[in-house]
Amino acid sequence: MSLIKITIDNQTIEVEPGTTILQAARMIGPGVTPPAMCYYSTLETSGGYCRTCLVKVSKGSEKDPRPMPKLVASCRTPVMDGMEVQNYTSEEVKDVRKAVTEFLLINHPIDCPICDQAGECHLQDLSYDRGKSQSRYDYEKRTFDEIDIGPTIKLNMNRCILCYRCVKVADQLTPQRVHGVMNRGWDSEISTYIEGAVNNNFSGNMIDVCPVGALTDRTFRFKSRVWFLKPYDAHRDCPDCAGKAVIWKFGNDIYRVTGRKDQWGEVAEWICNTCRFEKKDLSDWIEEGPRKIDRHSVISQNHYLKGTQFVASPEALPAKELK
Repeated sequence: MSLIKITIDNQTIEVEPGTTILQAARMIGPGVTPPAMCYYSTLETSGGYCRTCLVKVSKGSEKDPRPMPKLVASCRTPVMDGMEVQNYTSEEVKDVRKAVTEFLLINHPIDCPICDQAGECHLQDLSYDRGKSQSRYDYEKRTFDEIDIGPTIKLNMNRCILCYRCVKVADQLTPQRVHGVMNRGWDSEISTYIEGAVNNNFSGNMIDVCPVGALTDRTFRFKSRVWFLKPYDAHRDCPDCAGKAVIWKFGNDIYRVTGRKDQWGEVAEWICNTCRFEKKDLSDWIEEGPRKIDRHSVISQNHYLKGTQFVASPEALPAKELK
């Protein structure tokens, strides 16, 4: 099978036919990869909802070099041989991404100080990178009451961006889905059918895939900020899953357990609810070592440097103080 050549932000790579632009960009590296709020590589039919990964195709292919007339969703657009794509090198893409970010924040409560997702929120990262300092939205935001959709999961629809990830996890990972998107348009919301409860042994993975703070762990809520915890790779002998997870410790206490995520924020191996919610003693786990976390989020934008004052970023300091 012959490979296809594609150029993204002036970087060229050869990929297999059927590869999407977003997948090709991830193969090159984070420097050219568009953000993605709804796409999840291990969830079938994911992507195409949030529009944050829009890119400009300046050259369709070698056979037809005409540019595509509109920006396209990179997570759903397959590559063509000779295709040239602009992401961060296009001012049009940057402007549209700002507009999409503003749209996603229209109904968002922006309650980061009290949200358990703060520091791990993809929308928080996106708004920090592409958002506006003030909102132009003058109308009343839609609001919902918080509900428990299961014994261990809290749903705050005010924060939801309708990415459908949790629905697809329930469809493809659990034996019976009891929640989904209710109503249409302005009234669309994630909820359970006839006030049912999400209660199966893999439902906790919905928390891991949620890009915002709409689905949170009831056993961890308001206990600590993630940047105060120390993540460790650990495993245990589990009959229901691979038993490979990340334990988040404060001292010698395990505050929460999550799946192991890659640099794109995607879980590599799903874990069961037993490992996630019930195994909170150190004796339950075999530690492998400290977890390497990609600290790209807003919680890492400030730095303490020895012998200097607190500053917004290392670049703000004179070069001699950075030695």
